[in-house]
Amino acid sequence: MLQVKKEDLVKAIEELRKSAVKKGFKQSVEIILKLQDLDLKKTESRINELVELPNGLSKQNKVCVFATGDLASKAKKAGSDLVVGREDIEKYGKDKKAARKLSREYSFFIAEAPLMPLVGKTVGPILGPKGKMPTPVPPSANIEESISKHRRMVRVRVRDQQLIQCKIGEEDMPDEKIVENIQALVVAVERRLDKGLKNIKAMAIKTTMGKPIVVSAS
Repeated sequence: MLQVKKEDLVKAIEELRKSAVKKGFKQSVEIILKLQDLDLKKTESRINELVELPNGLSKQNKVCVFATGDLASKAKKAGSDLVVGREDIEKYGKDKKAARKLSREYSFFIAEAPLMPLVGKTVGPILGPKGKMPTPVPPSANIEESISKHRRMVRVRVRDQQLIQCKIGEEDMPDEKIVENIQALVVAVERRLDKGLKNIKAMAIKTTMGKPIVVSAS
């Protein structure tokens, strides 16, 4: 069972920075969790979760909102990167190339609940396999808050391997903020696993182009 203390994470991040080779772009910091004792033949053992990181990523996620009427207006005022109405949803359904481009350009999608059947029918076949099906919200939702949360989220997926790998920060973020993001993600994953931390065998962190640094458990 993995039990990692804050000081172990700080030490691993310090080692990561010492070993990092500077690149011509800002690298992400990623976490790798090696899992164990999961029966991936069972649907409940597979994970497809959105986890809100307390400090987000220094590069914010791009969020697209499928909405109409008042909610669409509020989404635009709240700074959604794109707001797609009913007619445009139908257009994306007929233009698969444009729908695939949409799926690549936006990290997360939010949809007004009454539009979910249409979204599922039109762009669902493209968003679904990428794990990007929209989060449904009621027409009365606080869309500003929802967009803000999605900008700080990462998607955690477990499919055919007992492994989780996702971003938890960028190399220009302070160590303390990266540590807090790691802790929040591990807590979220622990809650989703049948045996909690007992299902996590090992942890490592790495930069985009760097080698994994194993986080030693005290």
